[in-house]
Amino acid sequence: MRAHNGDKAINLLFNVTPALFEDYREPILDALRRRSIDARASLLGDIAHQDVDYIVHATGGPITDFAPFSNARAVLSLWAGVEKIVGNATLPQPLCRMVDDGLRQGMVEWVVGHALRAHLGMDRYVCQKPLTWEQHVPPLATERSVTVLGLGELGSAAATALAQLGFRVTGWSRSPREVAGARCLAGSESLPKALASAEILIGLLPQTPETIDLLNAERLALLPRGSFIINAGRGTLIDDDALIAALDSGRVAQATLDVFRTEPVPSGHPFWSHPGVTISPHVAAATRVGTAAEKIAENVARSESGAPLMNLVDRTLSY
Repeated sequence: MRAHNGDKAINLLFNVTPALFEDYREPILDALRRRSIDARASLLGDIAHQDVDYIVHATGGPITDFAPFSNARAVLSLWAGVEKIVGNATLPQPLCRMVDDGLRQGMVEWVVGHALRAHLGMDRYVCQKPLTWEQHVPPLATERSVTVLGLGELGSAAATALAQLGFRVTGWSRSPREVAGARCLAGSESLPKALASAEILIGLLPQTPETIDLLNAERLALLPRGSFIINAGRGTLIDDDALIAALDSGRVAQATLDVFRTEPVPSGHPFWSHPGVTISPHVAAATRVGTAAEKIAENVARSESGAPLMNLVDRTLSY
């Protein structure tokens, strides 16, 4: 079994909660063994700072100062979102975000499910009691326009799946992208055009300085009247007060939100009681232990062999 520095095992420091340590320790170590890499897993306090080779990170871990871990070759995030660590001034190590098949597939299923729920008007029969015998025939997917904000790994996969179902898909991103079956727009100047056709608007953007409150009152007013919003990117994408106002005016018919500025959503927040809001408790694209462990192990193996790290975060872009 190959080990780092001759007979010395690689040391992984888990900057996670104790519960996540129990969930991920053995799957990651097993995935490394399958790659002939001997490794040890530790929590803060169980290993000298200078002996740490890699840091496995998730929000909620005790480490906020990464400077003492000067020999660590990378910080490997278990989550796709890295906005809570990317701006940490003490972080000299390369930072890698999580991109894996389980996370991608989970997001596609969640987005497509709620897009179809909106498209088919399923709440009309599922949620409203008592019902009257009133037949509602929705348009076909080919007659419905969907806009996906964000064409990264998750957004591109969701846009592709929706296009395959026949929806007229527009994708919008900061820089030019290509997605089969979708009209792709890029740059701030094209955002109004992307919003103007969004009968269903799907938010899958990361949190960056440019995306905070991107959907403010002015931009929500560009949506077709009666549109639907599905947000599974970051809660800061939408101005909460502006969304409530758009729902009350009928500009937005319904909003399904999986991400929020504060999580859990505070008990007095109007989202809890508003009839046009569905709260989903940040479950759209949960990291799956099995597939995520393989990605962590693959990145360690690449680093040990001198290959470039996967999913390296660009600090200037925050993702």
